[in-house]
Amino acid sequence: MISVGLDLVFWVLSIIAFGMSAWALFHATRTPARAFAVTGKQTKKLWLIILGLAALFSFASAVGYFGIGLGQLNIFAIASVVAAGIYLADVKPAVSEIGKGGNQGPYGPW
Repeated sequence: MISVGLDLVFWVLSIIAFGMSAWALFHATRTPARAFAVTGKQTKKLWLIILGLAALFSFASAVGYFGIGLGQLNIFAIASVVAAGIYLADVKPAVSEIGKGGNQGPYGPW
């Protein structure tokens, strides 16, 4: 009984990991390559490769390709979460600020 509940928890975590990786990949594809260069982050091409692999591995984990059952967390799924987390926490805020002109005062937009 506990095993079934634990399998369900790991499956939900795998689905969340895939969603996080897919969201990061979607944002990276919509961001202009110039924004990555201006902020001093890695290139857009490298981030697309990293996030594409992260989405692939987290999807494979969610559907149970690597394990016996669904939702088996493994080193690839954990690496996917780390890669997507780094992108969403560090790169996304930096590149999102590029191109947002407008009236910026010393305390924010007016």
